[in-house]
Amino acid sequence: MRILTLAGSPRFPSRSTALLTLCQRQLEARGAEVTAWNIHNFPPEDLIHARFDSPALNAFKADIASATGVIISTPVYKASFAGALKTVLDLLPERALEEKVVLPLASGGSVAHMLALDYGLKPVLSALKAQEVLQGVFAQDLQITHYDRQPEFASDLTSRIDDALENFWLALQRRHLPFARAV
Repeated sequence: MRILTLAGSPRFPSRSTALLTLCQRQLEARGAEVTAWNIHNFPPEDLIHARFDSPALNAFKADIASATGVIISTPVYKASFAGALKTVLDLLPERALEEKVVLPLASGGSVAHMLALDYGLKPVLSALKAQEVLQGVFAQDLQITHYDRQPEFASDLTSRIDDALENFWLALQRRHLPFARAV
């Protein structure tokens, strides 16, 4: 299976990117091919000027088209997901996530920002026609330490990520069973 990850943090390294790295390692251990993207892969002027024909955007769209699943991670700023991530998502065609299973992840300073996944990011993913948007995982900043070196994760966070990845993997398998398409 091909999985695409997208780190939506304007900072690198970041806690939200560390979450994706953890997911990538676990998925690769299961035999998945993971293609990692970061908003830093896009020239800022292409994003600011909404260049729909940007070479980076075209490569990203091709990677999405060939992926079976997508994992998107974002920091939460001022009760919403990162604006730079929103800019990238705005440049995608309306059906960019059609037939994709999507797992959203977020990190933020307070559990008060937990709903940014449900009320901010998930509606955008649905507007891109994601086939299935799974229950996301929110991590408090204090649950991810040393993200700029060798990240360490709180055990309860690791457990929630493990559960989310298991659900993601099962959803991917369900979507790609021969009889699932015939129904």
